[in-house]
Amino acid sequence: MYGLGTIINTAAILVGGLGGALFGRFLSDSCQDTLTKVCGVSTLFIAVSGALEGMLTVENGAVTSGGAMLIIGCLAIGAIIGELLKIEDAFERFGQWLKVKTGNARDKGFVNAFVTASLTVCIGAMAIVGSIQDGISGDYSILATKAVLDLIIIMVMSCSLGKGAVFSAIPVAVFQGSITALAGLIRPLMTDAALANLSLVGNILIFCVGINLVWGKKIKVANLLPAILVAVIAAFLPF
Repeated sequence: MYGLGTIINTAAILVGGLGGALFGRFLSDSCQDTLTKVCGVSTLFIAVSGALEGMLTVENGAVTSGGAMLIIGCLAIGAIIGELLKIEDAFERFGQWLKVKTGNARDKGFVNAFVTASLTVCIGAMAIVGSIQDGISGDYSILATKAVLDLIIIMVMSCSLGKGAVFSAIPVAVFQGSITALAGLIRPLMTDAALANLSLVGNILIFCVGINLVWGKKIKVANLLPAILVAVIAAFLPF
């Protein structure tokens, strides 16, 4: 069944989010704050390990690094595009709409939880590669693996940030479902070089999410999302 991977992933987020939200109400504010920091530090280390994997290579017994100019270029161009399109504002407006429609108008942390959780589970190569694989062959194994990871991540975020994290299931369903539906068109663009660039820049954005979790909102990560598209395009440029 095509699209089953996205259904499993969405269901896992809902289960993890609801479980975390129910458990989180029994935690003190201090405990929730500490749990948020723990989630942020974990996100930072996951992102760093993924980014270094794409930047470091071993040649003749020596470790060399690369990709710095790619990161700078993609983030700079992506930031300009994102700021012009005001993607972060659009995310927050949708979050505000969800907050009212779901009866959570008094929840001050709802929008932040929704945006942070959505960015964490939507950014990354697994979401794109898994959705394409699901759309082409019906193989949902990558998305099933991602579902387990997302369940844990969203459970922790729901405990620490609030019930808004549960609704990250919506952008995941739309994003991955769209890629699955368009898999035939997208697949030729996902060359090894394009996937490597996407993974590298995607991990940098996840690192930025971790910064926001640990130190409060410092970076408008949603406005950097076009950097991922720029990274894919860069793989086809002659340099």
